Amino acid sequence: MKVSQIAIPDIAIPSTILQTIVRSVGAFNVACSFAALWTFVKVIRALRWRFRTTQLRGPPRTSFVYGVSNDLVSSKDSATIYEHWAQDYGVVYMIPSVLGQTKIVLSDPRAIAHFYARESWTYVQTPLSLALVENLVGRGVLWSQGESHRRQRKALTPAFSNAAIRKLTSVFYDSAYKVKSAWDTDLQSSKDGNAVIEVQHWMNHISLDTIGIAGFSHDFGSLDGKHASVTEMFDTFSNNPKASAVNEAILLLASVFPVITKIPDQRMKLRNNLNVAMGNISNDLLLRSRREKHVSVNQTEEEKSIIGLLIKAEDQDAELHISEEEVLAQMKVLLVAGYETTSISLTWALIELSRHPDVQTRLREELLTFGADPTYDQLKVDLPYLDAVVHEILRLHPPVTEFNRVARVDDVIPLSEPVRTQSGKMTNSISIAKGSLIVIPIRAINRSSTIWGPDAKEFKPDRWLTEDGISGKAKEVQGHRHLLTFVDGPRTCLGKDFAIAEFKVIGANRLVWTLLTVIQTVVSVLVKNFVFEMRDGPDTQVEIARGLLPRPRVVGEDIIGVPLRVRRYE
Repeated sequence: MKVSQIAIPDIAIPSTILQTIVRSVGAFNVACSFAALWTFVKVIRALRWRFRTTQLRGPPRTSFVYGVSNDLVSSKDSATIYEHWAQDYGVVYMIPSVLGQTKIVLSDPRAIAHFYARESWTYVQTPLSLALVENLVGRGVLWSQGESHRRQRKALTPAFSNAAIRKLTSVFYDSAYKVKSAWDTDLQSSKDGNAVIEVQHWMNHISLDTIGIAGFSHDFGSLDGKHASVTEMFDTFSNNPKASAVNEAILLLASVFPVITKIPDQRMKLRNNLNVAMGNISNDLLLRSRREKHVSVNQTEEEKSIIGLLIKAEDQDAELHISEEEVLAQMKVLLVAGYETTSISLTWALIELSRHPDVQTRLREELLTFGADPTYDQLKVDLPYLDAVVHEILRLHPPVTEFNRVARVDDVIPLSEPVRTQSGKMTNSISIAKGSLIVIPIRAINRSSTIWGPDAKEFKPDRWLTEDGISGKAKEVQGHRHLLTFVDGPRTCLGKDFAIAEFKVIGANRLVWTLLTVIQTVVSVLVKNFVFEMRDGPDTQVEIARGLLPRPRVVGEDIIGVPLRVRRYE
């Protein structure tokens, strides 16, 4: 029987079912069309990228899914990995990344200078960076790009001038002396005149109180034992340093699909809690400052405080008008950036001084010979060894270890020395296509033997005291004192001098000039008054643990802890 002769009985199909089938088929076709279009666009972009980008050598893929990204994330010393790759493949090279992505790593001073000169316009934040920053602190100066970044940065710049920081030096000293007083009390009650003190805890509180008073005219009081919800949130991050393999995998995949950052996991909950805590504090500070501004209508002195400048920029008629959302974001940015970077650098300062008693003694002698607490201007010019110690700490232990960006347009990057391409040709410049992912391994460059010489991994402050102490390729690095610690170019750290000043004071009377002005003042006080030793001896191992930023931790400690043996200097 022919097919055409087969009798097919009529079947009554309800119209609702028929409509559902039609809609399903339509939706399926639409989905397939979008998938095909997405794939087509991706293929075209990949072909364009490959055609317009110089194909460089680099390490082989160790994971089909993650490339070499998982190796870097799980390593305790990714800087050494980057340095070995630079030695094997040249000053610029390619590394395979997540789901077929490729990143271009720049370790060449001339290439990096070119990159930073165009950063924020030609080279912009990656979608993942934007998503994470917005989730944590909102659309402030860390999130913004191009003209928006220029406007927000310009509005904040007066708060970080020399004149503004000079007035804040006393604030830095006050925080340092509060710690001195607390430690004196502990030592007086000890039987043998020394005590084991978890110093990172105290450096956290110094950082928070200093940022609060100097930036927002608000004393969080953490050095006086007051509870601050934002401190608790920061500590929660620090006390959960080892993200699970699942969380690491999710974060790596998010570099391709940023929407993954919206998936609720433990770290996202922590970020949200921190965001809420900082938001509440920022709102309270902003409302109070607005009220105080209205009360103090007759201000004869030009406004240079951070909170004052933000409120001033809120006015609709302001030349550099920023919205309330941006104001709150700036406040959260300053809390996060100021708190984390300063406390981390101060902690590293105490660790390195404990590891090197000869350096600690020499620094103390300089501070005691100088006598009184140095002023801001004296910190900059009259204490050369304090300056050298601080910069050596910032060289070896930059709070931000690497810098990632994506090319917004095509570019050509010059090199200081030729590299060999995949085809075997030598080239003095590389072509970069729009969409290229760029990595600047800051910590690796700051510690590179090729750039800083055979003693690059050593803590050696003397290198900053002689003309030939920094030579060769290190001289070619364009950044503050040839360091990439504070980044460079349009996005160079606004609080660079602020951090250095705070760091010096604690060490000048207690610590040592670990971050430039906060760090100068804090270090200044602690080193002059106390002697520091590693609790378990000079060979105690210190590792990097994960918080919001990488933090030091003594190996074996359950939390982010750095217990040091402290005694009064007599």
